[in-house]
Amino acid sequence: MQTSPSGAEPAAAAAVSVQPSVHVRAARPEDVDAIKTFIVPFVEAKKLLPRTTRELKKLAQTGFVAIVDEKVVGFATLEIYSKKLAELRSLCVDPALQGLGIGKALTRACLDLAKDRHIFEVMVITSADQFFLSCGFDFTLPGEKKALFLQMREEP
Repeated sequence: MQTSPSGAEPAAAAAVSVQPSVHVRAARPEDVDAIKTFIVPFVEAKKLLPRTTRELKKLAQTGFVAIVDEKVVGFATLEIYSKKLAELRSLCVDPALQGLGIGKALTRACLDLAKDRHIFEVMVITSADQFFLSCGFDFTLPGEKKALFLQMREEP
């Protein structure tokens, strides 16, 4: 056991908590297979819609990954519909690493891309509204504009 110079109490080093080093970067074509594997549990839990490899290749062009030890631990993408509207999609973070700011970093990367592309509005469809409210999203836009939905597909 390590003691302080006075010999009294153990040094604080025993209570050190190590957080993983997370790197958020633009997704690359070679990330698609890892992203596809990573999102499987989120799709199975019905948190994300299933994606084909072809869809993921397209989404990765405006997507971002969070990497820890060369492994994908988070993903998000900005689907750009027009100069006016884009959607932040498929945000997911490894459950063991949630609460460390990875989701916010991925969200910020998508919003920075929207700003760089001069996109007027970014929307998100989510069941995690509190998270997105904390990132600056709101239920209405100035002028009280709201998105309304009608589901056309049947649930299995």
